[in-house]
Amino acid sequence: MDAHTKRRLPEAEVNGLVHRALGRRAVAARELGAGTFAALWRVRLDDGCEVVLKLSPPADAALLAYERDIIRTEALFYPLAEGTGVPQPRLLHACLDGPVPHLIMTAVEGIPWSEAAERLAEEESRQLRATLGQYVAALHRIKGTEFGYPHLPGMRAATWKEAFLAMVDGLLADAVRFDADLPWPAGEIARAVRAGAGALDEVTEPALVHFDLWPGNILLDLDRRPPRIAALIDHERAFWGDPLADFVSLDVYGRAEHDPDLLRGYRQAGGRLELTGGALTRLALYRTYLYLIMIIEEKPRGFDDADRHDRIVKGLLEQLIR
Repeated sequence: MDAHTKRRLPEAEVNGLVHRALGRRAVAARELGAGTFAALWRVRLDDGCEVVLKLSPPADAALLAYERDIIRTEALFYPLAEGTGVPQPRLLHACLDGPVPHLIMTAVEGIPWSEAAERLAEEESRQLRATLGQYVAALHRIKGTEFGYPHLPGMRAATWKEAFLAMVDGLLADAVRFDADLPWPAGEIARAVRAGAGALDEVTEPALVHFDLWPGNILLDLDRRPPRIAALIDHERAFWGDPLADFVSLDVYGRAEHDPDLLRGYRQAGGRLELTGGALTRLALYRTYLYLIMIIEEKPRGFDDADRHDRIVKGLLEQLIR
C-alpha cells in the first residue's frame, strides 16, 4: 500500500546518514511500519539515546502537487511550535536538499491514540480531549505573514481566499492527472467551492494550521495515571490559514467543532470558535478539501478499500450539496 511513496534505503545507509548528521555512531536501526507517506526509521545511538529518521519520498514518487517538497514545511513547524507548551519531538537535524532529504528528531515514547483508545476510561478520554484543545489553541496563536503552504510559492497568497482556491485547484488538477474516481467532474466541484468562497474573506490573519491531527498522529503516554499526551507528530501537512480548518482533521468523519471537551480546552487556552453561518460554510469547504485529498490520493498510494472510498464520497457529497 505504501510502496508508491516511501523511500527505501538499506540499514547501513540509514546509519551513515545519522552518523554524518549527528557525529555519533548508530548501533541499531529498524524501519517503523507507521505512516503511508514517508519512511521512518528508529535508530539507537552508541550512547543509548534513540532518534527517528524521516526520509522524504524519492523524486520519482507519485505525489499530489501539494506534497512536493513537503518536508520543508515540517522542518519549519518544529521551531515555530517550540516554546508553546505543545509536546512534540525535538528536531535535531534537517537536510532539505541533496539526493536524500531527511529530518532527524528525538524519539518519543508513546502509543498512537488510535491504538490506545480502547484502553482509556471515559473520563480519561474527556480530559485528554480537553488537553488536546489547549494544544491546538496554542498552535493557532502562531501567526504568519502569508496564507497557504509555506513550501509552495504557487499555493501561497496575501489573502486566504486566493490561497485556498489555489490549493483546491491544485488538487483538482491532480484529480485529472491521476484519473481520480470523483463523484462529480472536477469543473463542477471547482464551481461549487467558488460558490461558497465568499466566506473565506472573513479570515484575515494567517494562523498555523496542523491539518493532520487525527488520532494516529497523537502519541499518548499510558504509563502515567492519568494518561497524558506525549507528542503531536507528523507536521508536514501544515499551512497558514483559518484555525477552523483544524477541526476538520481532528475528527475526519465527525464534527469536532461540537466536541464539548475539546472546545472547553480550546477556549480555556484562548481559542475562539463561533459557529456563525460563515463559519459553517468554511467548515464545509475544508471538509471538501480534506475529502478530495483522501479520494485523489487513492490511486497514487495504491489504496484499494471500497468501504473507505464510499464513506469518503458520501462525506464529500454532503458538503457539496449542503
